[in-house]
Amino acid sequence: MSAAFYLGVDGGGTKTRFALVDGTGALRAEAQLGTTYHPQIGLEGVHRVLAEGIGQVLAQVSGSADGIAQAFFGLPAYGEDSRASARLRQIPQAVLGHARFAVDNDMVCGWAGSLDCADGINIIAGTGSMGYGRRGPAAARAGGWGEAFSDEGSAYWIAMQGLNAFSRMSDGRLPRGDLHGIFRAHFQLQDDLDICAFVYGDQGGGRGDLARLSPLVAQAAQAGDAVAIDIFQRAGRELAAIAEALRVALGFEPGETVPLSYSGGAFSAGELLMQPFKAALAQAAPTFELRTPIHAPHYGAALYALRLAGAAPHA
Repeated sequence: MSAAFYLGVDGGGTKTRFALVDGTGALRAEAQLGTTYHPQIGLEGVHRVLAEGIGQVLAQVSGSADGIAQAFFGLPAYGEDSRASARLRQIPQAVLGHARFAVDNDMVCGWAGSLDCADGINIIAGTGSMGYGRRGPAAARAGGWGEAFSDEGSAYWIAMQGLNAFSRMSDGRLPRGDLHGIFRAHFQLQDDLDICAFVYGDQGGGRGDLARLSPLVAQAAQAGDAVAIDIFQRAGRELAAIAEALRVALGFEPGETVPLSYSGGAFSAGELLMQPFKAALAQAAPTFELRTPIHAPHYGAALYALRLAGAAPHA
């Protein structure tokens, strides 16, 4: 290899980001493509996205896969289906042509980026939601059981709660607030029931498309819609419950500081989500120390690749 690069891949339910760093940890190339959520696009779709993204970052440095000393792939839903995970592990080797890589769930990327690979807990609230933390040799995850019956506090969950509220407001089961008009305007509805076509019909959106409706709920909350505000209050409490479960699972002692950070697009709602999240954390344990994320998850994945190679960034 003429140059050693370290590749990080942060897969997600909506987008997949790639980062290539050198031995100093300096970012040399990055790219962004669509989802690598295999239940949605299939394993062949995952292969296609990974191959294209790796090709893009290597082209930016005029490099080849041989020059990647170590790679880390954080893939959504990895570890949640043993048969699918075994097949997912085969894709990086097919793309890279070598075995200098590791694969895990994308939750690891959020932790590695937000906390710079240090002990602590990271809460992800993107298309889905979950938490991951480390304390010494211990590692644990919580949440992230999928959109059908979990992913509480995620953008998808917020959007689904918003759609549920819209239906209730339309029926008269809830008083009509700003949320109802905001959804009607967004979909240009003549008949409220036409919204079902977007969710269920041929023109229906996928998981990521539906998650992108969460800003409509935020818009309604900012306008003072009490139902929308309550959705974010509940989301904050759900995410804090994930953090508390991890604090216990990782064996943090009473009085011991628990570094805690966060990642994912749902947090772009700002204080609508952060205020109830912080309040619920304080109620659960006063030792949580909320920290602003240090790095983006895709860069964290590349730093983790450096760590796996035993090559801490050097000047």
